[in-house]
Amino acid sequence: MLLIPAIDLKDGHCVRLKQGDMDQATVFSDDPAEMARHWLAQGARRLHLVDLNGAFAGKPKNESAVRLILKAVRDFALANDVDEIPVQLGGGIRDLDTIERYLDAGLTYIIIGTAAVKNPGFLHDACSAFPGQIIVGLDAKDGKVATDGWSKLSGHEVIDLAKKFEDYGCESIIYTDIGRDGMMGGINIEATVRLAQSMTIPVIASGGVHNIKDVEALCAVQDEGIEAVICGRSIYEGTLDLQSAQLRADELSGDGSDRSSSGILDQEQS
Repeated sequence: MLLIPAIDLKDGHCVRLKQGDMDQATVFSDDPAEMARHWLAQGARRLHLVDLNGAFAGKPKNESAVRLILKAVRDFALANDVDEIPVQLGGGIRDLDTIERYLDAGLTYIIIGTAAVKNPGFLHDACSAFPGQIIVGLDAKDGKVATDGWSKLSGHEVIDLAKKFEDYGCESIIYTDIGRDGMMGGINIEATVRLAQSMTIPVIASGGVHNIKDVEALCAVQDEGIEAVICGRSIYEGTLDLQSAQLRADELSGDGSDRSSSGILDQEQS
């Protein structure tokens, strides 16, 4: 079970939202690149970036901050003699040119959310053009998929869409329960497991992580196909210590050999 720190970008700052509400943003850092270095120093093996402004605007709005983070990640890897540290980004990505530009800049994975739901043909083209590098982000409430920065609730069922996108060739699915995101009320284990059981590609859990018990609960069901969890407010407010939680997850995963599957690399920081 891989723990992935989230760096949410709003107006060039690192923030956290409550239930996706841009008016309920807590600024945790004015220097997202420094925040990336912090999480890497704490043992992060992968980073999750979100362009929040981009998600609402439908086009990239924090690209300069993303590029600074990517430089910080490359510098950290070189300084510590480790292999590539994967970085994934979502928010406002609506065309193949943007995907190509971001991948050329050093991103490992591109997350497509709203555009996947509204324009499945675009997702199909993206999966074909960039195999192994497209992740679909499905944000849901009460089993229904939300779009446009969670501001609109569609009539689509999560599992139905996930199966469709799996057929397109996406790398994995990030499943976020938006009713829990930023609230630290615990992961929706039941819904996440139900989704993972219906898929053959990995599911990444997101939304509601509060403490080590949530990590242990996910480790207990990881064999269902849940390979990672995105951590946000909990690691910023200190209810979950990233370093010790990852060590605990490694312990519960046995020898950790499955960490290299589905693109999740086994990087050890020295």
